Amino acid sequence: MAFEGLADKLGAAFKRLKSKGKLNEADVKEAMREVRLALLEADVNYKVAKDFTNKVSERAVGAAVMESLTPAQMVIKIVNEELTGLMGGSDSKIVSPSSPPTIILLCGLQGAGKTTHAGKLALMLKNKGHRPLLVACDIYRPAAIKQLQVVGEKAGVPVFEMGKEDPIKICKAAIAHAKDYGNDMVLIDTAGRLQIDEVLMDELKNIKTVIAPHEILLVVDSMTGQEAVNVAKTFDELLSITGVILTKLDGDTRGGAALSVRAVTGKPIKFAGTGEKLEDLEVFHPDRMASRILGMGDVLTLIEDAQSKLDQHSAEQTAQKLMQNKLDFNDMLDQLNQVKKMGPLKNVISKIPGMDKQLKDVDIDDRQMDRVAAIILSMTPEERSKPALINPSRKRRMAAGSGMKVEDVNRLLKQLEQTQKMMKQLKGKGGKRRFSGMGMPF
Repeated sequence: MAFEGLADKLGAAFKRLKSKGKLNEADVKEAMREVRLALLEADVNYKVAKDFTNKVSERAVGAAVMESLTPAQMVIKIVNEELTGLMGGSDSKIVSPSSPPTIILLCGLQGAGKTTHAGKLALMLKNKGHRPLLVACDIYRPAAIKQLQVVGEKAGVPVFEMGKEDPIKICKAAIAHAKDYGNDMVLIDTAGRLQIDEVLMDELKNIKTVIAPHEILLVVDSMTGQEAVNVAKTFDELLSITGVILTKLDGDTRGGAALSVRAVTGKPIKFAGTGEKLEDLEVFHPDRMASRILGMGDVLTLIEDAQSKLDQHSAEQTAQKLMQNKLDFNDMLDQLNQVKKMGPLKNVISKIPGMDKQLKDVDIDDRQMDRVAAIILSMTPEERSKPALINPSRKRRMAAGSGMKVEDVNRLLKQLEQTQKMMKQLKGKGGKRRFSGMGMPF
């Protein structure tokens, strides 16, 4: 889970502050020492960590904080505000010209996920009503063009390529093509190298000079920590990048890159890759990320994920069947599929305030959903809609068909029965009115 290690250490530091009724300067100094150590262990740039704790200390020892009824909460509020400022303060959007197309140049080292994230960004833009065009300008890496074509096909976005032609010619032809065919976003996937070298930079600088992109987005692997920051700094010095896409943020338990990039380069993080699927790309919200780091959750992103990834009509139908006590295994399977669209359960839970701490020591295994789905898929259509038909011999057949045990099948039947019983009790206690108040269609 993103920032897990840092969040735990900050949580421990603030827990000690909360145990004190009143704070003095020594308490704040000790807490900030722990915060600085936590940031350094998270691979945050040393100067960034030092400046950050100095700013927090300066604000935290003010009279308004020391004399407040809950000084520890005031300190946490200041840390939250400074973390938000450290990562950029506010969202940074794609810059668009008055007349399309918007030209976005994606650059980065080989292996950072540049081609995949070109596809992710194209899909995000397409879902927002744009007509993106992907451009294959990596003419050196074997199968790079084919990879972009596969990604483009999955995203439902056209790919412009001219084989091994000169990248500058490809870019100019692609922009002309976009104007002719009404593509308002041109995403150029450039060549990368295993390390920064003169040949790579010369090519990128030449492309920049000729096509004058509106955005130069650097794709960096957040799990490389401080090295990602160094890469961003070098690319910025040579190309004047306009923003950063952080990849693999879901697996970055430290968070050093996310916390240092803006401070070191002065350029914002615009997007973050949060998984392997094409849909797993988020707009980077500094305020929400700060809340996540401090264990306050991220309800807004969770709501946005639900709105974009869940089928509202299906959810309403299931809610109606719940209240009518007609829930069956078809509904359960549908809900499992809906939940899986939201991504790993641990990531979903981390966005709910307080839940990540309550379930910290619980082993959350996403494969359990696959096991439940396997049992349901081993049922006949009639058994799914009429669970009462399931007898011992059918249970044995389902267990064999799903690779599970009869006890697992019994457990699933019991879960459905308990859900139906609970909904019956809610309905009898005015549950209909309560659900209606939540905006559900009853």
